[in-house]
Amino acid sequence: MIQITIYQDTEGRFHGFDSEGHAEYADPGFDIVCAGVSSLVITAVNSIETLTADSFNSETEQESGQIKFRMNTFGHDSQLLLQSLILGLEEMERNYSEYIDVIFKEV
Repeated sequence: MIQITIYQDTEGRFHGFDSEGHAEYADPGFDIVCAGVSSLVITAVNSIETLTADSFNSETEQESGQIKFRMNTFGHDSQLLLQSLILGLEEMERNYSEYIDVIFKEV
């Protein structure tokens, strides 16, 4: 199962997320859930890096499927991109709840 933890403060700002695990929906190379999550996450990170002036830290571990992403600054555009990521992840969770779990934690 893919577990994604979204970190949000009491003011509603997203501080980042952790994504870990593998969906195991299908064999590697044919796993549409893993591919969908990866596509959403990588696009969000690349979009924040390319389209905003905000800074962040990220760490990846390919074998475990782990990505740790933390915002250092909280501009409107990066927050909107993170909201878009969450929208996509929650929709995937609705359709593939056995394979993906989205959790929110207050920071």
